[in-house]
Amino acid sequence: MTFIIRNDFKSILVVALCSAFTALSAWAGDALPIGLWKNLDDVSGKPRALVRITESNGMLQGKIEKVFPAAGEEPNPKCDKCDGALKNAPVVGLVILSGLTKDGDEYVGGQILDPDNGKVYRSKLRLVQDGQQLSVRGYIGVPALGRTQTWVRQE
Repeated sequence: MTFIIRNDFKSILVVALCSAFTALSAWAGDALPIGLWKNLDDVSGKPRALVRITESNGMLQGKIEKVFPAAGEEPNPKCDKCDGALKNAPVVGLVILSGLTKDGDEYVGGQILDPDNGKVYRSKLRLVQDGQQLSVRGYIGVPALGRTQTWVRQE
């Protein structure tokens, strides 16, 4: 009789541990890109800005909170190459990501503004490195025609 109880206890323990690991894996896979991200230049790898990503009505948006100008660059840059209402707008406070919605393990259908050249590109992003990095792709037409930056989670 004791043997049966021990086996039942072991079975229950194994099921409980498997359930806990499954729940933990599901939770980790549901990480969101909401938060503060350090934007790294895709050429130099140096920090360029801090971008706060928020969600509203199922769509993501990213706004620049701080810039890291290189030596000799303007400490408070303006989007002098932007068009329309954004022309000469301060880069800090500028919404550069918008309209991204979740599709599987990616966020797609949005756009990204490059304040350096004032151009708006289609965009998609994906969490990598257990949600600690964000792969941000800006492109023209199809994703193959673009470039990718890696952003690092700050909080």
